Amino acid sequence: MPDASQLRDSTQIVLPRETLVGLETQLDDVCTVSVFAEGEDYCRIVGSPVEIKRATEFLTRHGVSVR
Repeated sequence: MPDASQLRDSTQIVLPRETLVGLETQLDDVCTVSVFAEGEDYCRIVGSPVEIKRATEFLTRHGVSVR
């Protein structure tokens, strides 16, 4: 059975909120993900593993570092 943290990493991305300024609408057009505020400073992008991979590729192409 997979490790819970591994599953979590493949279904969500947590980034500083300012990172998505100007990209959130484009991200919604490219991927089927949900973006939630995580406190005042962070946001959480949630989706299937396939969509999170697509979101990671999109963000990387736009200069966002995703760990």
